[in-house]
Amino acid sequence: MAPELIALATAFAIVFLAELPDKTMVATLVLTTRYRAWPVFAGVTAAFAIQCVVAATFGGVLTLLPDRVVAGVVAALFGVGAFLLLKEGFSKDEDGTDASANGPGQVTFWRAALTSFGVLFAAEWGDASQLATAALSARYASPVFVGLGAFLALVTVAAIAVLVGRKIATRIPTHLIQRVSGFVFAAFALVALWQAVGG
Repeated sequence: MAPELIALATAFAIVFLAELPDKTMVATLVLTTRYRAWPVFAGVTAAFAIQCVVAATFGGVLTLLPDRVVAGVVAALFGVGAFLLLKEGFSKDEDGTDASANGPGQVTFWRAALTSFGVLFAAEWGDASQLATAALSARYASPVFVGLGAFLALVTVAAIAVLVGRKIATRIPTHLIQRVSGFVFAAFALVALWQAVGG
């Protein structure tokens, strides 16, 4: 097998296994229960593409980034997301309405896509998959194929999350999904904050 294909296959396998139980999949799943599937998928795919290019291009240099700064930014972004989700989730009771009758996706394609892009772009900074991509790029000296393998793995994980999220969204009331999602995002924010402060 050609070295380039070995680099691609190795990157795909490592990133796929690293991301399957990771916050990236959970965040994508949460976004899909709130928005329509296609804008979420488009947004997270664009975020993954940029992150993979950055990781593959800079190789091992990414491991030198200040971890606390990265964790602080991630904590802030997840904190804002948690606030917005919880605000929407609990405001349904006050209004006496429940958006579950209409299902997710009552916002424009671009707003959902940009929100999804922002959340996943932030979540991937300093993530295991990004660092693995950087390390593999340095090891195999084949940034294009390593980046492609990592990107395909991330897109595959996102596709699984989108499919699961759509099924959940049709069976569970929207306000409940928003509340659970808000608490999940808050947990991510607290973990990132702990890494930033005490890391």
